[in-house]
Amino acid sequence: MGARHQGSRHQAGLAALRLAALVLAASGSCAGAADAPQADGYPNRPIRIIVPLTPGGNLDIVARTIAEPLSQSLGQPVIVENRPGSAALVGTQLVGKSPPDGYTLLAQSNTFVSAASILPDAGYDPVRDFSGITLTARIAMVLVVNPAMPAKTVRELVDQAKARPGELAYASSGTGSTGHIAAEMFSRYAGIRMLHVAYKGNAQAMVDVIAGQVPLMFDQVSTAAAQVHSGKLRALGVTTRTRSSILPEVPTLDEAGLTGFEDSTWNGLLAPAGTPREVLVRLRNEVALALTGPSLLKRFSERGIELLVSGSPEEFSAFIRDEAARYAKLVREAHIKPE
Repeated sequence: MGARHQGSRHQAGLAALRLAALVLAASGSCAGAADAPQADGYPNRPIRIIVPLTPGGNLDIVARTIAEPLSQSLGQPVIVENRPGSAALVGTQLVGKSPPDGYTLLAQSNTFVSAASILPDAGYDPVRDFSGITLTARIAMVLVVNPAMPAKTVRELVDQAKARPGELAYASSGTGSTGHIAAEMFSRYAGIRMLHVAYKGNAQAMVDVIAGQVPLMFDQVSTAAAQVHSGKLRALGVTTRTRSSILPEVPTLDEAGLTGFEDSTWNGLLAPAGTPREVLVRLRNEVALALTGPSLLKRFSERGIELLVSGSPEEFSAFIRDEAARYAKLVREAHIKPE
């Protein structure tokens, strides 16, 4: 019941944020933009969006997609700056300690809350030290196995794991990563125990699953789909409540028997706590306008990335609070420890 309750909270939170995105898309504009109070003179100098990871990943791509139209609408350069290091802690801490004036922003994902739940010295509190601006994207994850694995369905995989408690191994890009959290949620829903094999990056984890060194992993559909289509991996289920547009033949884990299961990678934009509300609203509204173009939505959908925005900065901050509580509960119950 605990795992299902966590999934339902996550599902409800994302559903509310998706509803806001649909309302914006239907109206063709940002309904609150005209009425939102504006910060005096903001912005009057360049704005930085800190991506706490190396260039090229989904978080970086979405941030750069937002930056260009923001530069045009705000009338100031919006610069994406990659500050990787220590599992995204370096860039995140930098923004958390920056002045709350709207000129240094943070692009982050699920690891923003999972790392703070796992690491006693993360150096920030996702709820206390940051204000939400808006959700920007959601990406489904997919359970993939090496084609040599005898399990052809989720049920067969669960049966195999139950027959060998704690022996069936799964790969991830590290403790607290989206793949690690998804696998732990899967284990709790299915009532199984698996062996976590943590890598220092997703690429090597994927290489070893394809080679058969480790039998399975959870990965984002945007990066796993090509390997599935080529036959190098077999997909058993996606983690969202609806099927993926780029893997439509793959059932959801809910359809596969794990009733109520939902987990996904989300991307969002945040600012240091104390940033004036009118600045947060202005930024949220401009991001909403930047992400409502049909061609842009289609282009990202074809990669398995759903662009969406929050109804307000307060809604995204509430979502972050719920996610922090959800991850803290999972970390505590699954006894997840830092490496």
